[in-house]
Amino acid sequence: METGKLGTHPLTEERGLLFGGDYNPEQWPEEVWRQDAELMRAAGVNLVTVGVFSWARLEPEPGRHDFGWLDRVLDLMGEHGIAVDLAIPTASPPPWLGHRWPETLPVDEDGHRLWYGSRNQFCPSSARYRERSQLITTALAERYAAHPALAIWHVGNEYGEVCHCDESAAAFRAWLRERYGDLATLNESWGTTFWSQGYGDWAEVVPPRRAPYLINPTQRLDWRRFCSGELLGHFREQRDVLRAHTPDVPVTTNFMGFFNRVDYWSFAGEQDVVSNDCYPEPGNPRTPALTALTHDLMRGLGGGRPWVLMEQATSAVNWRPHNLPKPPGQFRLESLQAVARGADGLCYFQWRASRFGSERFHAAMVPHAGPDTRLHAAVREHGRELRRLASVAGTPVPARVAMVFDWESWWALEERGRPSDRLNATEQMLAYYVPFFERGVSVDVVPPSADLSAYALVVAPNLFLVGDRDAAALTAYAHGGGVLVVGPFSGVVDPNGHVRTGRFPVPLREVLGASGEEWLPVAAEQPVRCRWDDGAGFAASTWTELLRAEGAETVAEFAEGDLEGRPAVVRHRAGNGVAWYVGTMPEPAALGTLIGRALDDAGVTGPLPELPPDVEAVRRGEVLFLLNHGADTVRVPVPEPATDLLTGSPARGHVTLTPRAVAALRPEVSGG
Repeated sequence: METGKLGTHPLTEERGLLFGGDYNPEQWPEEVWRQDAELMRAAGVNLVTVGVFSWARLEPEPGRHDFGWLDRVLDLMGEHGIAVDLAIPTASPPPWLGHRWPETLPVDEDGHRLWYGSRNQFCPSSARYRERSQLITTALAERYAAHPALAIWHVGNEYGEVCHCDESAAAFRAWLRERYGDLATLNESWGTTFWSQGYGDWAEVVPPRRAPYLINPTQRLDWRRFCSGELLGHFREQRDVLRAHTPDVPVTTNFMGFFNRVDYWSFAGEQDVVSNDCYPEPGNPRTPALTALTHDLMRGLGGGRPWVLMEQATSAVNWRPHNLPKPPGQFRLESLQAVARGADGLCYFQWRASRFGSERFHAAMVPHAGPDTRLHAAVREHGRELRRLASVAGTPVPARVAMVFDWESWWALEERGRPSDRLNATEQMLAYYVPFFERGVSVDVVPPSADLSAYALVVAPNLFLVGDRDAAALTAYAHGGGVLVVGPFSGVVDPNGHVRTGRFPVPLREVLGASGEEWLPVAAEQPVRCRWDDGAGFAASTWTELLRAEGAETVAEFAEGDLEGRPAVVRHRAGNGVAWYVGTMPEPAALGTLIGRALDDAGVTGPLPELPPDVEAVRRGEVLFLLNHGADTVRVPVPEPATDLLTGSPARGHVTLTPRAVAALRPEVSGG
């Protein structure tokens, strides 16, 4: 995959890794600002995000701007050598917008209008909202295009708003006209002969609103596509204004990992830098792997280029029902995990903890108790050590394994009325990812349309919806010599959400060398016994399928019940490659065994022959990162002499990692 710096901007070339966070000076008296700037410089902060929620301060009433305070903030940051990620504040319109033009406020699926007093109170289809968004964007671009502190533009915040109002309905109908051309094609694509849903006039077509029972799944799938597209259109409008004024300044907006409402594949190619907000859940043993998977998704969204961790937390957040603090060293461990997986920027929400508002109890780089605290001391130390990793900036994370993930398939899978709500796309992704994580095998997350030729192994944990072209590409990949693993309930529906008739998975049947005729969920409290071809037993849960081998070998079979002796997992020599199909949900150890065999087929190994439990290993460029997520001190064998960039210490034969410790090992040059 292509690698590079943050777009075309030389910021990381000049400064190495970026370090900082959201800065909200409008919440503080000006006498605090200079203290903040001095503290930032002492902590090694070199990037701050400014203005995300400042629309009401910047434009107190329509057309009247107050930029003086922002001028002084940018001047102060520039004076202290701190670059600015300047936000376009359209995520939270000022009260005057909703008061004067209530049609800009969103309407939920019950028809209730949502009011201002929080944030995200806008209709993405509202012409008035988009007009006012363009005006504030243009004003900011004109005023700050030449400011030396400006480094990145930040459009909106965590896009995901949905509105069911009449203006959205009109925009939805226009989108459908463009997609289908006429009502006859729409009726066919939506399958409206079911439940007497045929449309005879475009005016009859509305967004999915509250109805007595299940709503047409294709209508809802198209609605999700439309809503994601409306938000993308809003982003593009503002991005184009910014590019017109500052063609050399990169533009981003912050993602939220595996977030359901927006197709990030469509967004990623429209921005210069991929950035993400990531708040791992303390106390969850699956958190390290899930966070790693999320980081790999960001790298995949950027086509392999470095990305920015735009928001994380130094300790507790404010929005979980019970907000566990992070133990000492945890936020550093999480930050360095992001670096290891391709991040060139490490930012936090936020710089100084808020005294008022809904996020008063969200942790910050400067806590309520001030800078003379354990937490802020750790922030300063982390800023210093990131400078020692400057050479890592811009380097790639090589991967020979890809995992396929698709937002449209996720949307289609989650519709009600399916065989089981317990088969979850993101849970399947994580389950299949963990064996790679535990072996230190790097993974790229890719869309079904990706070029797969560079990968030795491709895994599709669930591809419920798949188009003919993508199915053909997966088939060609295996026939061409790749190793393909496909999880259960895949290849079930076409892009309209219509079930493909015939033995499933219809479009992948030939390459998998097997087919099925029934999906058979099982009771959650009744695991299903299975056995491998060597006789070893394992348990599966939740889901089974009635399969038959059609050229494939059965490598695992069900060992009890009505499916006893029937295939559970098959392996097929397809052309020059190998294809696996998994017709159940194996327990973690069994799934690890399966992935291990697929890795053997592909000839892929991790960077170290053995990893202790809870130790993550990932290579970025020439640097091998080792991260201890466990509670015990461990000794990790190191096969070649290296130097730990974080400490400057040599590593000979092994490194010792205390809990939450990290090593960044660069091989020593022979004779150097």
